[in-house]
Amino acid sequence: MQLNYATILQMAKDFEIIGDITDVETIAVGKSIRVLKRLKRFYGEGRWRKLKGIAKVKLPDGSTCKAEVHWYEMSTVGKREFKIKRIL
Repeated sequence: MQLNYATILQMAKDFEIIGDITDVETIAVGKSIRVLKRLKRFYGEGRWRKLKGIAKVKLPDGSTCKAEVHWYEMSTVGKREFKIKRIL
């Protein structure tokens, strides 16, 4: 199934990660994160990191595909706010 960009944007926050996330890279740490103030307010103080990786995801329509996924992470809170950035 071929998805257009508008459909991907709608599904970007409503998906399920299947299996492990591979090729994990750190994008930003601490003050380099633009939404750091919001993360601290919702989840608490700590050393926040923004990461990206590749994962197999299940979309709301039931289809599965490989995607580049971004998220925020702190050691005491764990992974939060996953987003699909690109369908591969």
